[in-house]
Formats: sequence, C-alpha cells, structure tokens
Amino acid sequence: MLLKNIFNPPQNQWRTKIIGQFEAVVGKDGVVRRKDELLTYECDGITGYRQRPALVVLPRTTEQVAAVVKICHENEIPWVARGAGTGLSGGALPLEDGVLIVTARMKQILKVDLDNQRVIVQPGVINNWVTQAVNGAGFYYAPDPSSQIICSIGGNVAENSGGVHCLKYGVTTNHVLGLKLVIPDGSIIDVGGPVQEMPGYDLTGLFVGSEGTLGIATEITISILKVPESICVLLADFTSIEAAGQSVADIISAGIIPAGMEIMDNLSINAVEDVVATGCYPRDADSILLVELDGLAVEVAANKKRVAEICQTNGARSLTSANDAETRYKLWKGRKAAFAAAGKVSANYFVQDGVIPRTQLVNVLREINHLSEKYGYRVANVFHAGDGNLHPLILYDNKVAGAWEEVEELGGEILKLCVKSGGSLSGEHGIGIDKNCYMPEMFNEIDLETMQYIRSCFNPKGLANPGKMFPTPRTCGEAANARKLEEFKDAELY
Repeated sequence: MLLKNIFNPPQNQWRTKIIGQFEAVVGKDGVVRRKDELLTYECDGITGYRQRPALVVLPRTTEQVAAVVKICHENEIPWVARGAGTGLSGGALPLEDGVLIVTARMKQILKVDLDNQRVIVQPGVINNWVTQAVNGAGFYYAPDPSSQIICSIGGNVAENSGGVHCLKYGVTTNHVLGLKLVIPDGSIIDVGGPVQEMPGYDLTGLFVGSEGTLGIATEITISILKVPESICVLLADFTSIEAAGQSVADIISAGIIPAGMEIMDNLSINAVEDVVATGCYPRDADSILLVELDGLAVEVAANKKRVAEICQTNGARSLTSANDAETRYKLWKGRKAAFAAAGKVSANYFVQDGVIPRTQLVNVLREINHLSEKYGYRVANVFHAGDGNLHPLILYDNKVAGAWEEVEELGGEILKLCVKSGGSLSGEHGIGIDKNCYMPEMFNEIDLETMQYIRSCFNPKGLANPGKMFPTPRTCGEAANARKLEEFKDAELY
C-alpha cells in the first residue's frame, strides 16, 4: 500500500496533529510547514523530478533524529532523509504525504584524532571541511566529489560517493570506519568501530550506499590520509577521444595507478574555458586527459616520465605538468567546474553515471555519439576515465515540450549500453528514483528479492525512503505518468 501511495498519495490528514510533536522535539524553528518554503526542498540536484513534501524537520542531534523517526514510525508516516541536496539520482526526492528529515543543521566536527588518523563528524559536515580541518597537520580526506565544497558527508555515505581520487584511494565506503545510526523504528545503534576491520557482519559496508532506505547516519567515523611526499599533475591534449581513452588503458596496463585520471571532450573543454578561463585547456583539442600522480618523489618522477611517453605514443599534441599546488589547482579547476559550466552552453542538462570496463571505453563513447545523433541532443562527456565511471551530460531545454521525456529515454539507453558492455548502472551517484526502473537490466528477480529481504529487516514498514532504488512501480512508463499527474496538480495550485 505504501508503494502505491508514493504516486497516488492520500491527503496528509496527520499533518496538523503531528506538527506539535515535531516542534516539541526540534523547536518551532526546526519545522518547515509553509508551502512556499517547502518548495526549497522539492528536488535534489536532478531537477527533472520535483515533489513538495508535507513537512520538513531539521534536527540537530542524534536524539532528535531518533525522536522524529520514532514519531513517524508510530504514526506510519513515510519519510526521506536529505543532506545538502546535491544528489544526482533523485534519492532525496520527497513524498507528498511524507516528512523530509534534513540533516543540514548537524554540522559539527565532533573529534579529530590525528594519532589514529580518523575524524568523527555529524552528517551535515561539508566534505571539504574535513580536509580543511586537518590539512594544517599534513592530512586530508580522500573522497572528493566535484561538489565537495557543498555536498555533505552524510549524503556521501548514503550514495557511496567517489570523486577524482577514487581510482587509487577508493570511494566513500573505503574510508568509513564506523557509524551511529537511527534505524526506521527510531532505535539508535552503532556499527563498525575505530579500526578498519571489525568482527561480525559488515553492517557499515551494508549501510554505506543504501541511499537512506535503512536509516540515517548521525555520527560518522572516517579515516584520513597523510599528504603524499610528492604530487604531479599532467595534462595531455589529443585530436581524438579514442586516443585519450587508449592512453588510459595503456597507463594502467603499464602498472601505474594514478591518484586520478580524467577525460573531458571538446564540448566540455570550451564550456569550462568560457566559465572559469583556466587558460590551460586547448580549445581546439578533441579531448584532454588529466593524470595526477602521487607518492614518493622518486616514484612520481619515474611515473611522470612513463605517462608522458605513453601519451606521446598515442598522439598527444602537447603535455603540461605541474608540481606546485597553485598550478595543480589551476589544471584541476576546469574539471571540477565541468558540471556547472554546462549551464553556460545549455538551459538544462541531465547527467548520467554509468560504469564500464576501461577496455570498452572507446566503443562505448562511439555508441554514445551515435545515440546523441539519433535523439538529436548534444552530449558532453566528462568522466573518471581510470575506473570507467562515465558522466555524460545530455544538454536540452526543458521549455521545449517533450524534451525531458526524450532526454530520460536517451539517458536510459546509455545506462543499458553500460550494463551490456560489462559495467553497471552507477559508480557514485546512486540509483534513487532516476535509475530504479533499470535495475532489472543488471539484476535478476532473485537478486532484487534478496536485496528487499535486507531492506525489510531494517525497514519492515517500508517507511524509510520508499520507492527508491528498486523498480516500483514496475515500469518507467508508470512513473512517468505519475510525474505528469503531479505536474498537473502543481499547475492547478498555481
């Protein structure tokens, strides 16, 4: 019944009765109820899906989160957890008849333990704040999504976010040691611990990437790393994206594991130069390859020479390298701004997040170009080339009737292509509501049923982020029709 109510929800008759209970927990300023204020929370970073919640609650402590969740549990009110709202899969899309629990006020760094290389934070702490807190002592936090100056650690945990440096250092799950959790009945539990490997079932690993369907992390223990002795960034430009892709494969085949390795195509290059004007990216290049090497000075020097040789063998027109922090930042600046820069060349864009084997890079990029021509929408390619995590940005104008539906279909075809090529539906953005219809492309019925067993153990009433990750409703067509109904309702309201 709950899953049906996500798309055909009843009127929220509980709202007036429950507001007072929430206010008793978080204070009157911790409950957002006005319709105009609720619009702020109607979507996350993927704006194609919008839904205004019934209420927004803003807790500050674990105990407040637990009390809010318990109220929802006792009154059978569905709820969705939200961090900074930068997600790109609709994972934090609210429910019309549900509560949105926002952790943005939970922004304290609770403990910095340099001796044991760990930090304990609340979920609302911004990703980049962790590195800022410890870099004076020579440490940093490795997972670095492009949105790291605004995305929160809690959201990173929910989506198992990655970033530029995930090639060598792994994604969020590789850096989370322990979690304090509020599970869907309002109970508080601790999983993991102060060290990397703990006895028993790996509940920490199970929770990271669960997209808010198993509960809410209210305290997160993460590991930090020592800043490497030497860091060097190389930028190579090519006359074809295939040559850049071949260089990636050859670098890995040579036994070199860079800290990060990124490719941008010509459309992305010009977009970022228009916006941030790095002056480093040749506008006439078909593609550029950014390679960051780190480690001992002697190791970096040797790998730098070998990477340069590989790129030149594959036809690189020029090579730029930087060892000092200021120039390295300049080389990375455009890549970090690539998503935002797409707004300069298009009214709207839709970013996907498929993963493929490195050996399939050239073939898949060629197929994406064919799909772009078939559907008539430009696609800017920016991706974590080292681990095959593609981020094709489909450019469109939402004011054009039917454009969003066509772009959704094109994005789905790209995801199917990734799975068919031996890859997966997501590398770091999660499944959310954007990709749940495509889960059967990758998993069979038994796989999906087994995942639901786990979800039901934590979330037996189905109240925590219902409708996300798994294919309910069963077809994308049903979901699309439901969204059209919601758009019609919103039009009536205005």
